[in-house]
Amino acid sequence: MPRPEPSLPRAADHLARRLFEAGCRHAFGMPGGEVLTVMDALARAGIEVVLARHENAAAFMAEGVWHRTGAPGILIATLGPGVLNGVNAIANAHQDRVPLIVLSGCVDADEALSYTHQILDHAAVLAPITKATFRLTAKGADIIADKAVGIATEGRPGPVHIDVPMSVADERVALPRLRRRPDAVPMVPAAPDQARDWLAGAERPVMIVGLDAVNEGAGAVIQEVAERLHIPVITTYKAKGILPETHPLCLGGAGLSPLADGILVPLVQQADLILCVGYDPIEMRPGWREIWDPAQVRVIDIAAVPNDHYMHQATMNIVGACGPSLSAIAEGVPPRATWPGGEVAEARAALARAFPDTDEWGAAAVIAEARAVLPENSIITVDSGAHRILLSQMWVAHHPRAVLQSTALCTMGCAVPLAMGAKLATPEATVVSFSGDAGFLMVAGELSTVAELELPVIFVVFVDASLALIEKKQRERQMSNLAVDFGRHDFAAIGRAFGGNGVRVTNRAGLRAALQEAQAADRFTVIAAEIDRGSYDNRI
Repeated sequence: MPRPEPSLPRAADHLARRLFEAGCRHAFGMPGGEVLTVMDALARAGIEVVLARHENAAAFMAEGVWHRTGAPGILIATLGPGVLNGVNAIANAHQDRVPLIVLSGCVDADEALSYTHQILDHAAVLAPITKATFRLTAKGADIIADKAVGIATEGRPGPVHIDVPMSVADERVALPRLRRRPDAVPMVPAAPDQARDWLAGAERPVMIVGLDAVNEGAGAVIQEVAERLHIPVITTYKAKGILPETHPLCLGGAGLSPLADGILVPLVQQADLILCVGYDPIEMRPGWREIWDPAQVRVIDIAAVPNDHYMHQATMNIVGACGPSLSAIAEGVPPRATWPGGEVAEARAALARAFPDTDEWGAAAVIAEARAVLPENSIITVDSGAHRILLSQMWVAHHPRAVLQSTALCTMGCAVPLAMGAKLATPEATVVSFSGDAGFLMVAGELSTVAELELPVIFVVFVDASLALIEKKQRERQMSNLAVDFGRHDFAAIGRAFGGNGVRVTNRAGLRAALQEAQAADRFTVIAAEIDRGSYDNRI
């Protein structure tokens, strides 16, 4: 049998070319011998390979790029510990509906029969937290790549894993033709007359909008229907900004703050029609479980997939594209006044009172001052913790994907790498990361990455030397203070040590000056905002 010509592309080249074709321009990870060919193929295809300091952070950088470009993120992980290091962020991508292509290296099947060092079944580990997992073959490289892109991006997005044996990656192969199936076009269901009649007759309708609507780009339809039919809009945290939060019909984000829920849940329970538009309750806490009875109130649930979560039920389930489905239901419905008692305006006023921006100093003051100083179109990322709950309620978002966070898995350590990915993809944007001190310490090593990439990201750290949210819960349950406190470290010095700017601030004026200087800087800036842990009490 004649040997393949050296000029033929490698199987890894076919894989990389399909990812480039999908719009991918960046890949993130840690190299290992088993992924060197994959990395080389990505680079040759025009995809920049970025060295991160940990696979978990690398996956969040990839997610940050996706939020800004719409192209799937790419995580590179070598066999064994590389894959396992990425498990948390891969699970996050699965729950937060992020299209992430996970490329892992592995040894050949025959070698694995007698070679055990670092060997484990990657597919078995990742199957529960991915939409699909494949093992690359040389002749099937293009098909597998095309399948991976389609599965990752269509329906509810999510991660797809491709295990790449070393010899397969290097094998040169001639493919008779490239396989490309057309994009799946969601069918727009005919609007049931009953749904249109319910909407036309509703006096107190409310719309709850979630992540599916953001991923499907349904914002324009949602705003048009809300304005024409005078329907107030509540969003999940991931959907913040799909209706500008300065809009009189926007009631902001919900699902995590007991203070906000105490205002929004009673309003929903007064509604005579609830429109769930792309509402994925994986973001919501128990306070939103079955808060309405579909036997008592009409509920129309428009979602990308059938309801198998049972977090809530509906009178009518429509499985389809959010925007076209909502538009079809609202077609021909005449405008009319709603909520005659002024309940929507009062709810907005109550939320403003619940989350005041006038504190002299503390967590709320940091958020309020940052919102006042930073450009309206800033991209911010926020880590998990008490500060995330407060920021998600206080921050005014003017467009979708303006606030990036982990809302389903709620994993710590995400804000710093998310900001790095977002800035890498859109260098012209002002990108600011908000972290608690504990979450920042988890990924502090990535400051070396941001320095090497020369990205002038702004990192704001809430420094209270505590896991403030958990410490607050301990006190509320009258438990002893246990394993929630740590040292008050010099985070500004950490920033300077890695080659960036570092500033410690203890008041609004200092923060304002630091943010203004950071926006003009040519390197990253760490702003350590020293606050009292008690500043979250009665605030979230």
